[in-house]
Amino acid sequence: MADYRRLTGHCACGAVQFEVTGRPLLRAFCHCLICQEFNQAAFADVTVFRTRDVALPHDERIQYRVYKQPPLVKRGTCTSCGKPAVERIALPLLPKMTVIPSGNIVEQAALPMPAMHIFYHRRLEDANDDLPKYSGLFKSQSSFTVALLKALA
Repeated sequence: MADYRRLTGHCACGAVQFEVTGRPLLRAFCHCLICQEFNQAAFADVTVFRTRDVALPHDERIQYRVYKQPPLVKRGTCTSCGKPAVERIALPLLPKMTVIPSGNIVEQAALPMPAMHIFYHRRLEDANDDLPKYSGLFKSQSSFTVALLKALA
């Protein structure tokens, strides 16, 4: 795996660019209906970072949307291409986090291996891998949160 000291990336058209100077906390596949809609795909392959480690020099090029209340997750698309750029997560008692579609990161070799599938009951196709697969709201959210807490520790 490559060095985590500096990762770069961008949205599909390149209008939204970012730089990450901290290590990835977690990578996962999410099959929830919101991720399917937001990512325009069967599932989302996302990597989570501390927000303090992600520099978005042109944040004004991102249009954020909240899909579900309370607004714990704000999903941002590029105002030029309309493709997913970043997501902002604000969970009570945890540091603010930024979720980046893994495909938006240039240094793919620096990304951790995915840890799990969540909301697997919403999958559009079966995943042929040995990763843990969590179904249901409670099991998916709690498994993701436990993995995130371990990464933050």
